[in-house]
Amino acid sequence: MNQKLLKLENLLRFHTICRQLHSWSQRRLLAWWKRGFSPVYPVWTAQLCAQPWQTDMLAGAALHQHRLFVTKKEKRPPRSQLSPVKSKRDVEVWVGMTVEELAKAMAKDIDCVYEALLNTAIDIDSLEANSHLDEVWIKEVIKKAGMKLKWSKLKQEKVRENKDAVRRPQADPALLTPRFPVVTIMGHVDHGKTTLLDKLRKTQVAAMEVGGITQHIGAFLVSLPSGEKITFLDTPGHAAFSAMRARGTQVTDIVVLVVAADDGVMKQTVESIQHAKEAQVPIVLAINKCDKTDADPEKVKKELLAYDVVCEDYGGDVQAVHVSALTGDNLMALAEATIALAEMLELKADPTGPVEGTVIESFTDKGRGPVTTAIIQRGTLRKGSILVAGKSWAKVRLMFDENGKPLNEAYPSMPVGIIGWRDLPSAGDEILEVESEPRAREVVDWRKIEQKEEKDKDDLKIMEEKRKEHQEARRQARAKYGSLNWKKRSYMKYLDRKGQRPVKPKEKAEKNSNVLPVIIKGDVDGSVEAILNLLDTYDASHECELELVHFGLGDISENDVNFAETFDGKAIQQSAAQKGVKIKLHKIIYHLIEDLQEELSSRLPPRLEEYSIGEACILATFSVTEGKRKVPVAGCRVQKGQLEKQKKFKLIRNGQVIWKGSLTSLKHHKDDVSVIKTGMDCGLSLDEEKVEFKVGDEVVCYEENEVPAKTSWDPGF
Repeated sequence: MNQKLLKLENLLRFHTICRQLHSWSQRRLLAWWKRGFSPVYPVWTAQLCAQPWQTDMLAGAALHQHRLFVTKKEKRPPRSQLSPVKSKRDVEVWVGMTVEELAKAMAKDIDCVYEALLNTAIDIDSLEANSHLDEVWIKEVIKKAGMKLKWSKLKQEKVRENKDAVRRPQADPALLTPRFPVVTIMGHVDHGKTTLLDKLRKTQVAAMEVGGITQHIGAFLVSLPSGEKITFLDTPGHAAFSAMRARGTQVTDIVVLVVAADDGVMKQTVESIQHAKEAQVPIVLAINKCDKTDADPEKVKKELLAYDVVCEDYGGDVQAVHVSALTGDNLMALAEATIALAEMLELKADPTGPVEGTVIESFTDKGRGPVTTAIIQRGTLRKGSILVAGKSWAKVRLMFDENGKPLNEAYPSMPVGIIGWRDLPSAGDEILEVESEPRAREVVDWRKIEQKEEKDKDDLKIMEEKRKEHQEARRQARAKYGSLNWKKRSYMKYLDRKGQRPVKPKEKAEKNSNVLPVIIKGDVDGSVEAILNLLDTYDASHECELELVHFGLGDISENDVNFAETFDGKAIQQSAAQKGVKIKLHKIIYHLIEDLQEELSSRLPPRLEEYSIGEACILATFSVTEGKRKVPVAGCRVQKGQLEKQKKFKLIRNGQVIWKGSLTSLKHHKDDVSVIKTGMDCGLSLDEEKVEFKVGDEVVCYEENEVPAKTSWDPGF
């Protein structure tokens, strides 16, 4: 720009010099005119003399204005020679953000995110507002929106304050006081656990149990004649209640293993031993039913050696007591052995400070709402205490013992029923006392958020796996079509689309008939848990799919029935046929499973079974001429039953079936017959001429009958 200005100034100077020379020549000419002629044109002369100077003034003014213009122009920022482009907006994103969060970060509508993901490998139909997006798709959306991506480290590194309630540190040993033991009675089903406990408590719990088996975990405080107290946990022995037995060992000090002297070590006996060893809890062996004539206590002790349970008689440290729960023989010796072991363990607890405990069982009572049975492990529970368990909290309104008697206080090792829960906690949840209701809500909210985040992480992993599967499928599809020309490629795609045709209503009905949706409702949390664990063992989905629609506690409500009607579900509880829903009531768990097996079997197509009618052996082969063709014929003798021409036949050679079909002719000598009985000879020809007969082949006449199919699911008991 400065060079242009210099050139312009030089040009103007040159122009000025030219004007001055011209003016000087004009003056000389004017002087010459004045000397030789009279002034005829004074005005013209003046104008002629003034013109160069006016031109110089105009040139100077122009030069001055140009200098000002150039100076202002130099002060302005230099403009780009390219067309103006708007700067891209930064969008702050983080790993695992949802569709809704991405839309808010972009200040766009959520539909913009969906539009950006069209024609990509991601399944748009499965995306929800709270669905998490992978890093690949976040970048894709930002790129298509014309924005600039900026990763937020704050989102990744931000750690929320832990607001959970936790157990207190170990107490000062000087503050600990002796407590009575918590003893869990374990063993195989029907080995007399509950009857034994009844004798100790002088009650008849076993007589009131449906089917004579325990299906709930019970907690009882037993006072012995000596003044000692023991808290007993009675666990179910049925195979379905493994989780209950495991939970019982986690809160116990001693395990009393009950084994029937006439039955020996059984499957649930072994499982109980494993639970006790995993919890590192000592065992006291109670050999029950010693009053029976076929009782063999020594056999039981020897069988237990294989599972590393060595009784004192064999040099081990496990006390073995021979008892009879039915007659009450030697029960006090069992109690004394338990007390002696507890004294050796020196059981103590801290009765002061906030309460700590464990939920043993939980259920919903019509008049009292959510109720839990708990074991107090630390502190003293009183009315008005604020408790947190799992994702529920309670302000204790009422406490009671196993007999329903109200309690004012509950000390360590005491079983207690608690009323006042806002929601029903799960069996096995840890109970902690907090200072106030707002603190309890804060803890519960924090735990719910933690659970949601864990679920989101799991969902994110599943989405990533599905994305990889989808990408792999697309890669294989491209490889499949890549080597084909456009005609063949179009034809192959047409065949694929044809194979994905919409399901017809008839086909849809047939498909739905092979699915059994169920709704499970139970009286206590542990029973529902046991049923769900059994349903987890279902391995016959190739026959009939078992779909769990819903589960919960309490009586069946109108909403449950409507829910079951919507899903065509079968709620295994009561009876309500007005809406076309089968609702069944079961009080014994194995009856429920048997009924479920029957329901599954009823949805399977019938299977065909072959029933043999007669058998014949081929003695000779020949052929006969019928018109222009030769027909192979087998000469046979019936060895068992009879051959009926209208039935089905199969040809067996060396134990292998080589043909199945029907006969075109059956003759005795030269006569056509419909039946050939045992010991008679006959000639027969098949409906397939290409089959060759050989001497020694076996011909079997049979019929097919439809029989109901049975599910192959075996829950293990």
